[in-house]
Amino acid sequence: MIKRYSRKELTDIWSEENKYKIWLDVEIAAAQAMEKLGQIPKGVSSIVKKKAKINVKRIHQIESKVKHDVIAFLTSITEKAGIKARYLHLGMTSSDVVDTSFNIQLVQSGKIILKDIDQILKVLKKQARKYKFTPCIGRSHGIHAEPITFGLKLASFYEEFKRNRERLVYAIDQISTCAISGAVGTFANVNPNVEKHVAKKLGLKVEPISTQIIPRDRHAFYFSVLGIIAGSIERVALEIRHLQRSEVYELQEYFSKSQKGSSAMPHKKNPILSENLTGLARMIRSYVVPALENIALWHERDISHSSVERNIGPDANITLDFALVRLASVLDNMIVYPKKMLENLNLTKGLIFSQEVMLELTKNGITREKSYKLVQGYAKKCFSENLDLFNVIQTDKLIMSKISFKKLRSIFNYSKHFKNINLIFRRVFK
Repeated sequence: MIKRYSRKELTDIWSEENKYKIWLDVEIAAAQAMEKLGQIPKGVSSIVKKKAKINVKRIHQIESKVKHDVIAFLTSITEKAGIKARYLHLGMTSSDVVDTSFNIQLVQSGKIILKDIDQILKVLKKQARKYKFTPCIGRSHGIHAEPITFGLKLASFYEEFKRNRERLVYAIDQISTCAISGAVGTFANVNPNVEKHVAKKLGLKVEPISTQIIPRDRHAFYFSVLGIIAGSIERVALEIRHLQRSEVYELQEYFSKSQKGSSAMPHKKNPILSENLTGLARMIRSYVVPALENIALWHERDISHSSVERNIGPDANITLDFALVRLASVLDNMIVYPKKMLENLNLTKGLIFSQEVMLELTKNGITREKSYKLVQGYAKKCFSENLDLFNVIQTDKLIMSKISFKKLRSIFNYSKHFKNINLIFRRVFK
């Protein structure tokens, strides 16, 4: 992933240095088990652990000749650790090392992403409570619907990220498996106890049944969850972008004193961070389909998934981490305009209370169809002539014979819409 959208904590996980370090951890753990089983001389693992050094440049030099990364890695380790290192990898296949290590990288990344989500939850909780009873208009199809509060909108995002956290915890669990089962998963040349030892040593679970590889449905699920989280990021980012439009302007991304919005127009303050998050979310979701297509491989394994994972492994995790950290900052520093929210709430001059007028008429003996048609007619008139629905309704003798003036006045009031806010918040912030 390009540096612009990367954080060091994640790029370190996906560095060549870290990858080969994990490979070495896997080989040493396997050697320890083999020593206990009497399959290789005692002391091999300790000598390798003491003398082996990761030299990425040297591994690449060897690979350029042998055209095999694991062989190149093992050769470079032997060069440093000496002749006893020849006992490494006994009965194992390359995927035993590569797959187990790849899963460890995914787990390492997933745990950091969980922390990112925790920070977003913390910020959303704080902001939702702050704006719990700040009135704003709820929109459906982009059109004014009925009143809500800005805090309620943020609470909705909070609940969604709670679900994302639960999904990711499960996805990490699904990917936390180890396979040291040999060429086609039959343990023909490697004792199953080696796999058990490696799994325990590295904090993984034994893969119940593998072929030459760990089944790719596990990985597809993990990347699918990353894609869903990306979708949630875009949902929040898109809302911010809409609410910052000049015609709406209910909130704004933080704009620093020295920041410039446009090279041509000095007045511009653009929601560039939320727009950036929208783009990054598209990228993350684009990695889901290749992960799904990796499930179906030839027989016990082919190599078509390898190039895919070399790309999507680092890119999806690094990009999502960056996006989550950026989103937390945007939410924490956004500028909210409650007065503008109230102004927009009143923009349609009472049309947002049309449902309550209709319902009150049905309660008082008029059919729903007739009530709907009656109120809709006045709503259209108010919209086209810029009139106030409350004033227009009062001119209809039928309506006023069914609804008292006092009741009509109570209908055109926001309080009814907010009476269950506390209930909803208790559900969300248990």
